[in-house]
Amino acid sequence: MSNRKVLIVEDERAIADAIAARLRAEEFDVALAANGPDAVARAAVWRPDLVVLDIMLPGFDGLEVCRRIQAERPVPIIMLTARDDENDLLVGLAMGADDYLTKPFSLRELAARVHALLRREERSAQLAAEATPAGAAIVVGDLEINPAERRVRRAGVEVHLTPIEFDLLSHLARRPRTVLPRQRLLAQVWGWSESTAPRGNRYASAAASGTRTVDSHVKALRRKLGADVIRTVHGVGYSLEIGAVPDLGVAR
Repeated sequence: MSNRKVLIVEDERAIADAIAARLRAEEFDVALAANGPDAVARAAVWRPDLVVLDIMLPGFDGLEVCRRIQAERPVPIIMLTARDDENDLLVGLAMGADDYLTKPFSLRELAARVHALLRREERSAQLAAEATPAGAAIVVGDLEINPAERRVRRAGVEVHLTPIEFDLLSHLARRPRTVLPRQRLLAQVWGWSESTAPRGNRYASAAASGTRTVDSHVKALRRKLGADVIRTVHGVGYSLEIGAVPDLGVAR
């Protein structure tokens, strides 16, 4: 089996080279791009299995790169940002990014996230086929999810979701009214594991970054489906409950 391919889009050469060296050591094939236009062109020709994408790029920024790559062919994307700007994060996730890391970050953590997202991609088709009989829909109130077609409707109206949003919603919907902790969602939807996260002081940062990823995707689902779909249990996690009142202090 050939190695999985990762496209690294980063204009700071020292950072790009460090990421490339780490991923090559993990037996990935790696290609580099240093600006927006080159990244889109490289992705179209090389067809990577995953993209590591910096937000701040010359030419056009990483948000536009994400939009163009996902419009051409959906692919897992990890966004890198130095600004920790929630608006950038939400826009990136809405355009199809799956995860993010704030600079500075651990190369070990990045490699673990790459492995986790690729495992999730491999599992998603199996989960759709195994969790429900062929053609069967998951129905919770006026929410209908078709795993085989990867379509979602609320009150009969189709709602477009990104791949990770669909996987998160499906996971919650298969256990309605059950509170699922953020760490469990990270493990079961994103494939994230504490055993592969950095140790010591960086672990708290990695865990916080992971839980913020969950929170941001819940925000995106609420914006698309309505604020009453997912209930927040403060300090614990989330439950899919049609008619729920979200915690106004968390992941609105």
